[in-house]
Amino acid sequence: MLDISERTKSLGTENAFVVLKEVNELVSQGKNVVNFCIGQPDFDTPEYIKQAAIKAIREGKTGYTASPGIPELREAVAKYFSKSRKINVKPDSVVVSNGGKPFIGYTVLSVTDYGKGDEVLYPNPGFPIYESQIVANGATPVPLPLLESKGYRFDLEYLKSKVNKKTRLLILNSPHNPTGAVLDGKTLKAIADIVMEYDNLWVFSDEVYCKMEHDADFESIATVPGMQERTVIVDSASKTYAMTGWRIGYASNEKLAPHLAKWVTNTDSCASHPNQYAVVAALNGPQDDSNRMMLSFKKRRDIIVDGLNKIEGIKCLSPGGAFYAWPNVTKACQLVGAKDSEEFRKRLLYETGVAVLSDIHFGHRNKGEGEHIRFSYATSEENIREGLRRIEQYIKANKKK
Repeated sequence: MLDISERTKSLGTENAFVVLKEVNELVSQGKNVVNFCIGQPDFDTPEYIKQAAIKAIREGKTGYTASPGIPELREAVAKYFSKSRKINVKPDSVVVSNGGKPFIGYTVLSVTDYGKGDEVLYPNPGFPIYESQIVANGATPVPLPLLESKGYRFDLEYLKSKVNKKTRLLILNSPHNPTGAVLDGKTLKAIADIVMEYDNLWVFSDEVYCKMEHDADFESIATVPGMQERTVIVDSASKTYAMTGWRIGYASNEKLAPHLAKWVTNTDSCASHPNQYAVVAALNGPQDDSNRMMLSFKKRRDIIVDGLNKIEGIKCLSPGGAFYAWPNVTKACQLVGAKDSEEFRKRLLYETGVAVLSDIHFGHRNKGEGEHIRFSYATSEENIREGLRRIEQYIKANKKK
């Protein structure tokens, strides 16, 4: 009998796309849905970036490139990383890929060995592809609980207790998906102190939301003295320039760069040739459009957090970055008789036309944390207000006596 490998059968997924399929099916049936489930800016890619891609196509820049990326983009990324992270990044340490996501797997593959018990620490809740790539590539996943009582930041003592000689990689994500939490300089320094006690411990720093710090300047763990050499810095054009479908991400680490590039060769050969020129224009060109987007996300953050906290049964911490809100809906579930956040999510979608994700889409629930759902507020202010109105009305109409 023809069968599928156990590795493939157990492979995790990104449930935002699963729920998006549900949303699209409802929309195709004529249902009006306010969609908070997908982390995608509702802005168009700036025109000057589009024109750079068109120019590249017209000039015949449509073939293979070197696997690490075109020299112009590696140079632009190096300058961008150097300025924004306040470190010296060389172009040779930069690798380009089809989005930032592939670097998760590439890094796990580059620093762990299959089936030997190498451990990778990752945030929980967190981007689901972290855990799925750790497992698929034969390493041991070790979740680090992010607790509401700590503002969804690491408990440093817990982190310290979990690091050992088998630990090969620590995954950080700041600003964080799904909670919007931000790791400040003091916390990053404390994490670095723990990491540097071990000679063979790498850090994967997922910084794709770095331009979306709402209340402070972005800080990277790579800036901490001694950390750049062991940190894989990862960023992408997707969120900053509304280029999610262009699929261009970039990573930097001097020692790992040639190995990451070899993984690119083994998988995608190279990133899209004309799209790389578009990102050169994005990084080197005017930042006015991008800055306006970032200011809009901050305004939307304030609207959605204020609105959620006015709804009975919901409480929401204000996220410091990204474009996600992570409200606690434990009491809301009790009010309407939903057994958990996933049932509550389904009810909101099918009974009110509001699409969100539940906490189980981002790992397992941490003990004692209750029920949470995720909103992506990368949508219009009008949609945010309408979605909040529907949720408030639903809870009022369905409260158990």
